[in-house]
Amino acid sequence: MITKKVLMALAGSVVLTMPAIANDEVMKLTQDPNQWVLQTGDYANTRYSKLNQINKDNVSKLQVAWTFSTGVLRGHEGSPIVVGDVMYVHTPFPNIVYALDLNNDGRILWKYEPKQDPSVIPVMCCDTVNRGLAYSDGKVFLHQADTTVVALDAKSGKEVWKVVNGDPKRGETNTATVLPVKDKVIVGISGGEFGVQCHVTAYDMKTGKKVWRGYSMGPDDQTLMDPVKTTHLGKPVGKDSGINTWQGDQWKTGGGCTWGWYSYDPKLNLMYYGSGNPSTWNPKQRPGDNKWSMTVWARDVDTGMAKWVYQMTPHDEWDYDGINEMILADQEVGGKMQPILVHFDRNGLAYTMNRETGDLLVAEKYDPVVNWTTGVDMKKDSPTYGRPAVVAKYSTEQNGEDVNTKGVCPAALGTKDQQPAAFSPKTGLFYVPTNHVCMDYEPFKVTYTPGQPYVGATLSMYPAPNSHGGMGNFIAWDARTGKIVWSNKEQFSVWSGALATAGDIVFYGTLEGYLKAVDSQSGKELYKFKTPSGIIGNVMTYSNKGKQYVAILSGVGGWAGIGLAAGLTDPNAGLGAVGGYAGLTSYTALGGTLTVFTLPN
Repeated sequence: MITKKVLMALAGSVVLTMPAIANDEVMKLTQDPNQWVLQTGDYANTRYSKLNQINKDNVSKLQVAWTFSTGVLRGHEGSPIVVGDVMYVHTPFPNIVYALDLNNDGRILWKYEPKQDPSVIPVMCCDTVNRGLAYSDGKVFLHQADTTVVALDAKSGKEVWKVVNGDPKRGETNTATVLPVKDKVIVGISGGEFGVQCHVTAYDMKTGKKVWRGYSMGPDDQTLMDPVKTTHLGKPVGKDSGINTWQGDQWKTGGGCTWGWYSYDPKLNLMYYGSGNPSTWNPKQRPGDNKWSMTVWARDVDTGMAKWVYQMTPHDEWDYDGINEMILADQEVGGKMQPILVHFDRNGLAYTMNRETGDLLVAEKYDPVVNWTTGVDMKKDSPTYGRPAVVAKYSTEQNGEDVNTKGVCPAALGTKDQQPAAFSPKTGLFYVPTNHVCMDYEPFKVTYTPGQPYVGATLSMYPAPNSHGGMGNFIAWDARTGKIVWSNKEQFSVWSGALATAGDIVFYGTLEGYLKAVDSQSGKELYKFKTPSGIIGNVMTYSNKGKQYVAILSGVGGWAGIGLAAGLTDPNAGLGAVGGYAGLTSYTALGGTLTVFTLPN
């Protein structure tokens, strides 16, 4: 049953009607470490908890408190959320939502099961994952695989409103969570491998009415850019910058999808996110910088107008999606305190930027094996300022169509994919789950047909040569200097999101299925437990009745685990991942389980 505490919390949120109040409610809830109402923990995407009952001195005693089977296989990304005494759990397609009673070992309070056409499944590029729910204004928000955005009453699970954000018949799908901010719910879209012109959209939180939509490429009225006021590295972007670096009308099928994470700075009223790869994966077919794919965006949440942008990988040649999270912190960089944004890009470079101005402060490799670039030009007076210098040997553009460019590091799934890093204000360090994987990449000519794959490259992936033999590392990173502080080797890519806590520990999961806890200062392993399936979910924590819990979804899948999740055996299937991760079948099997841990009484 729903407790008095929850009913009061939910009832209180329902009467908050002023636009700013809904935002204040989320900020207040995220500041309460007993709850976890956003996938990212807070608006800054730090994935940090002030709870310290579980700490480095006692985490070795952690034990399973209770478990819950979701009843669904395929990859389980994202995490549960907790509001009051209720936990809300989501699944991959068909995106079932459960409300569980935390006072009764997860008894089911209600279940929401959307009716989706299974034809959406083959349109989802890299497994049928979903990165989870968010809470605000008495509602739980779900963005389904078929792009339907649903607001559910948190008490009953009944639909309050729903709206369709895209068309799967054109290749538009969704795998991401949402950002509830102020009186809006902000959502993205997937479909870069189907030639979608991607966007972010704001819907009214109470009604579901569309408020604004900003595309990744196109004319200024579609990208919501001001040719003078919107800047790139301090300079105006100019008129129709989202068209000028495309050939003809290619921008209309340009990709730049927005299936990653969103952060928000209430003082600046700016939201931050990354846009993905341009379409196709064959760079010869789309000459130019292909703006604004592969870009960090800062948008005003009220109007959607872009304040500044930064394109990390102009004219992407390797599918280095730029959708990874933007983590917000305040740190001393270059001798002065600055409001920073830290982004670990798929391209293997970690960026530290001033989130107010868009100034580039640091850009360094966060895996030493990265070889497609020698680094980013950091000289402000240089004509190539902010651009990465491409190594000709690893350039699929320069090597050309139907040529297999070998030994490119990282692989297309990046030094890090969507699995989110964490930041600890106690240590000042960022904790990053990484891939240690390289690839061979052969582009070929492809024709665009709406709703059909628009990839144009064949890939194979393998562990980084001349290294530790494994396919992953879990690292601590100093964003002030661009240096690795410590690094733990892993046999497979670390495809799980990290969690840092005031207990001086960092949690993460492994593809074999281990939940691990390490010392935040040294990286020393303090605890591990094998869950029923490989972990690609994100670790979260909450407390109930004065007791701290840690929870994780296990269920192998995602791009790294697509071979297991979809039963694929061709080494080149799964956009090249199946062969690279073939060994995973010896360590884990399909599943769909929530495991909740706590200390013994």
